[in-house]
Amino acid sequence: MLVARNDAAETRKRAHAEGLYPAPLNPGRSRNMQANRRRDTKPEVVLRRALHRLGYRYRKDLLLRLEDVKVRPDIVFTRRKVAVFVDGCFWHVCPQHGRQPTTNEWYWTPKLRRNMERDERANEALRQEGWSVVRVWEHEALDEAIASVQAALH
Repeated sequence: MLVARNDAAETRKRAHAEGLYPAPLNPGRSRNMQANRRRDTKPEVVLRRALHRLGYRYRKDLLLRLEDVKVRPDIVFTRRKVAVFVDGCFWHVCPQHGRQPTTNEWYWTPKLRRNMERDERANEALRQEGWSVVRVWEHEALDEAIASVQAALH
């Protein structure tokens, strides 16, 4: 494990030196960014637990290989072809809470734009394959999120 961590640190240093992505402002910011998770985020877990308590059964973080796109919805109802995404306000540029980066905007602005474009491609690919897509913002009230999922399921 120590070797892999050292290799990753060296790779990061090289990428920073080559200007591929910015060096962290400080060690605290670095720890904060490394703690961001791709799956099992708090809003996602809260929604999953609530759906499970209501009797819904689903797959989590299931890779769907569609015709020309790979998609990993946070919650997947395979039989009913419903894909649920719980989107973070920063990472997916929430119209209500998303904000423009003020530091290293040369890196973050295109990255966030690519996230939005990827989300739209995933939505379109899923719909073309007959899936219903539910996107829930992390700040949405739990009962509203549940209602959105239930509406797609029924």
